[in-house]
Amino acid sequence: MNAPWSEFLQAHGASIDAATPDQISFRTPREETTLAARSTVLVPLIHLGLIHAAGEEAANFLHNLGSNDIKKLALERAQHNSLNSPKGRMLASFVIWRSEAGFSLALSADLHASILKKLSMYVLRAKVKLCDGGTERVLLGLAGPQATAALAAAGLSAPAEVLGVSQGDTRVVHLDGERYLIDCPAEAAAQVWQTLTDAGAAAAGTAAWRWLDIQAGLPVVTAQTQDEFVAQMLNFELLGGVNFQKGCYPGQEIVARTQYLGKLKKRMVRAHVAETSDAQVGADVYAPEFGEQSCGKLVSVAESPEGGFDLLAVMQISAFEAGEVHLGAVDGPLLSLAALPYTVD
Repeated sequence: MNAPWSEFLQAHGASIDAATPDQISFRTPREETTLAARSTVLVPLIHLGLIHAAGEEAANFLHNLGSNDIKKLALERAQHNSLNSPKGRMLASFVIWRSEAGFSLALSADLHASILKKLSMYVLRAKVKLCDGGTERVLLGLAGPQATAALAAAGLSAPAEVLGVSQGDTRVVHLDGERYLIDCPAEAAAQVWQTLTDAGAAAAGTAAWRWLDIQAGLPVVTAQTQDEFVAQMLNFELLGGVNFQKGCYPGQEIVARTQYLGKLKKRMVRAHVAETSDAQVGADVYAPEFGEQSCGKLVSVAESPEGGFDLLAVMQISAFEAGEVHLGAVDGPLLSLAALPYTVD
């Protein structure tokens, strides 16, 4: 995050802890999620890093590495995508959109540097230039019942279709429901922020956006969950993040075999747990039929407006169907399992 933007946010009530530089807050985590549940919120997405790819071969370059079909990605569209290990495990999940200037990839900030380095190793003689997009661009998240009206007040278009993208110096990506990602020039970020808050959006922190991701059933691969899950375990193909007709990419054989030849044993589900310090990303979950062997892991965690924690967890399908899953130990806190906002086969 560039210094002027950081200074602006802190002057407007933001708190950024040096120990967790990819998180921002304006109030307590539970107050943040309560606000997100009831109001229209504006969030600085500093927990996401931005990679920019440009050049005449950028589309082919990214297409050959990701799980989705980038060659067919139009200017007006975004997509979910992922980078995977040769064993088919997700190394990063990202949202990617295209502009006249090239491609922008938004991924977990704690993976940003390593993924940028990894992608750079593949460039060789390809006519593509990769850089840290966060030096010149700022990402904002806007969500809630007045989000569309706030965008209009700022002179920005709200794409009607999910994963639609408006073009211009400031771009708007329709993520899901009433939720938008705003990609704007760093020098314009303060003005965009001010206009949106003047239109009624309340400043909120990282906890609010993570909670909204959980409600949407959208996983974000982080350093704690990197190289843990095949795409289907995170429901990524259900979110449109995998194209099974495109050509080869790292891990493609495993992902395709899981889809067509194997029997998927794990899926991501939504859950809730009462107040406990064990609700952390990467924590194991347990079910009676698996004894002391873990049957899954937490993927995302946020304090719930109702108390306790709301979660996304990958777990054995049979454990979910049996309905008894515990956090941290066989006799740990019982999870309340919930449906996702999309159909899981």
